[in-house]
Amino acid sequence: MPTVTREFEAPDTATKAARQLEALEETTTDLVGEKLVLNMGPSHPATHGVLRLVLELDGEVIDKADPDVGYLHRGDEKIAESMHYNQFVPYTDRLDYLAPLANNVAYACAVEKLMGWELPERGQALRVLCCEMARISAHLLGVGVFAMDVGAMTVFLYTFNEREKIYNMCEQLTGARFTTSYTRVGGQIRDLPPGFVEALTKFLNELEPVIDETEKLLSKNAIFIGRTQDVGIISKEDAIAYGMTGPNLRASGVEFDMRKAHPYLGYEKYDFDIPIGLKGDCYDRYLVRMEELRQSVRILRQVLKTMPGGPINVAEAKGLLPKKEGVMMKMEELIHHFIIATQGIDAPPGEVYFGAENPKGELGFYICSKGGGVPFRLKIRSPSFINLCILPKLLKGAMLSDIPSILGSLDFVMGECDR
Repeated sequence: MPTVTREFEAPDTATKAARQLEALEETTTDLVGEKLVLNMGPSHPATHGVLRLVLELDGEVIDKADPDVGYLHRGDEKIAESMHYNQFVPYTDRLDYLAPLANNVAYACAVEKLMGWELPERGQALRVLCCEMARISAHLLGVGVFAMDVGAMTVFLYTFNEREKIYNMCEQLTGARFTTSYTRVGGQIRDLPPGFVEALTKFLNELEPVIDETEKLLSKNAIFIGRTQDVGIISKEDAIAYGMTGPNLRASGVEFDMRKAHPYLGYEKYDFDIPIGLKGDCYDRYLVRMEELRQSVRILRQVLKTMPGGPINVAEAKGLLPKKEGVMMKMEELIHHFIIATQGIDAPPGEVYFGAENPKGELGFYICSKGGGVPFRLKIRSPSFINLCILPKLLKGAMLSDIPSILGSLDFVMGECDR
């Protein structure tokens, strides 16, 4: 797997946190003072949502950090227990609400695993297209907001402009820009609309120069380098021990990606690389996401080139709503529609888990079924929640001014954390 290239290194390779602690010890050897407890958030622009950090400060150095989550009070897992499987699809939009298309796909794949269904090739290709569009959208915002957190406003305008184009295509594909609810258990609500392939090809051609331009603005920028290199270092051992996934794990040098390790939706047919980092600092996490943008463009080009024909939904007629014209003209179709709409999919008893490689990491759904149209239990493995667990260890010894850099590099979203 390719390792991301660090074109410019800070002159001192010692960690910034270690240098700061040494300087503090030299200047405060004979001083004894009280530590300050400071609340950062839950309403703060650098906490990327309603995250509260309870910080214990020794001057400007963080001695202790306690992340306090739960301010959104979502309750999605409990809500799922009183909803038909397809009724829960819109709730998955609100998890990582920067990548709703990918959330829909991960959930639908979990239910289809329970049902024993397999999508036809065109249906799988459509889902790969949705997942990679979502990855580009989420990484564009993640890099843009990360840069803005450390003072680079121009980058945010570059990336947000490209993300707006993705929203236009989401509207063309799904009828909605933000909360798409496009995927259904057993397929999609509709096929690609006319002109979509041309629009996506045009977008990919325009995106690649923007990725290059963004790297020119950041990769050799002295301020950005000073705020990110040797800051927030996560070792390979710590990343594994804390269960981290996604770009944050790969930036620490761990070669793991669900699309390669446990292929789904035909990902094994596409040729793409998984970038990994060298040091696991904030700068590496930025580099990995930039390279993942290029790899997603590469995958989408292959999807468009090899898009097969045929149906987009499973052939299991009893589990899907019949076509509208049939409902209006035939009694059997009307009865079928009524049963599915009122009772839901008749799922067999059993337990399944499915994990997908989402922009933030592994988004997993565990479903326990006792039969019928409603899950007995549903649990969500949200990567943002897992990735935040390392904050007490990661922030200890860092400066107060390093917090925006570290939080921005982790690229979490609280809608998914407080599921």
